[in-house]
Amino acid sequence: QVQLVESGGGLVQPGGSLRLSCASSASLHSFNVMAWYRQAPGKQRELVAKFPDGGSPNYADSVKGRFTISTDYAKNTINLQMTSLTPEDTAIYFCNADQLLSGFKHLEFWGQGTLVTVHS
Repeated sequence: QVQLVESGGGLVQPGGSLRLSCASSASLHSFNVMAWYRQAPGKQRELVAKFPDGGSPNYADSVKGRFTISTDYAKNTINLQMTSLTPEDTAIYFCNADQLLSGFKHLEFWGQGTLVTVHS
């Protein structure tokens, strides 16, 4: 099965930057959508950034202009560059990928999550 492994989380100060990476065991060419989600304490999981294969990335309003999602097909990584971080960005960040199968079936894969804590 496809495995996604996040890295890069940690403790940063408000206003700081952090880069998250998601290493995929499968080629990114096998995914129709790649994304990052996050879940803050006591809250539901929310979409942060989405990157459709062959399309343009889109972002939640709360992170637009601060976060950038990118893909590296050579390295099979999905990255999230985060800048101007605030305490409200504190959450567990999850890598996500959707794989299109035959018969219009889909499989969705998730990483284990990496914790980002924004605190002074």
